[in-house]
Amino acid sequence: MTSFPRTVPDRPAVNPVNDHDLELDRALAVATDLAAWASEEIRRPRGGEVREKASPADIVTQTDETIEAHVRSVLRAAFPTHGIEGEEYGTHEPTTPNAPYWVVDPVDGTTNYAHGIGWCSFSLGLAAPDGTPLLGLVADPWRGETFTAIRGRGARLNGVPIRAAADTTLTGHLFLTEWAAHAHWPGLDSLLVALSRRHCTARVMGSTALSLAQVAAGRATAAAIGEFHAVDGLPAYLIATEAGAVALPRVPVYDEPLLLAAPGVAEEVGELWRSIQNGEPQKL
Repeated sequence: MTSFPRTVPDRPAVNPVNDHDLELDRALAVATDLAAWASEEIRRPRGGEVREKASPADIVTQTDETIEAHVRSVLRAAFPTHGIEGEEYGTHEPTTPNAPYWVVDPVDGTTNYAHGIGWCSFSLGLAAPDGTPLLGLVADPWRGETFTAIRGRGARLNGVPIRAAADTTLTGHLFLTEWAAHAHWPGLDSLLVALSRRHCTARVMGSTALSLAQVAAGRATAAAIGEFHAVDGLPAYLIATEAGAVALPRVPVYDEPLLLAAPGVAEEVGELWRSIQNGEPQKL
């Protein structure tokens, strides 16, 4: 589908560049303006066509397409050399070698949105040519919240620094997860059983980016997704890790599960997940 990197490097970006060279502050300002505009679009009364894509459970709305088209237009004008990878319109290659690229999911949680459920998000990020995440933004239109991060500078919510939870156990806390599209993913059932045994409440909310952002804000102790993808995962991954959350695996693998945990529960989550991967039975 794309020639962009399919891994997130466990190393500095190729040909490292500083913030001035990549204009990350300007990029964040443009991204923030786009998030405000997209949030207004999402909050408008729903209307327009809803179509199937890959399956009856995989849909796209006119709002998805309108937002992504506008975002692409603005980004091309502001950063003409950059590439763009989007949920609805695929890949626009960088126009110069070693240029960074944007990833955008205009409405992450389209099914919720199409059914009038106020839990979806706008996700936008910038990555180095080798896939290293540099900037991440996740906007919650319904609560007026915008999560942001620039690599190495920490994470913020509406401009205020945030940190992952100080929890030291899963017991009594919240664990968010998501379906892989509309389906179970390997290990999900065992994960839910294991969490129940630990008296940890699990929730499936319906927006990957927004669920991962809750770990960054310290609201959820941990979260898991069945398949990591750039457009809805990379920005939130950067935000959460910049807020101090621990990623399992530490370097995300595309199309594979990703878990994010508060530092004090990372070991417990890691042991739990390894036992599931090893096929150990999880009993209530």
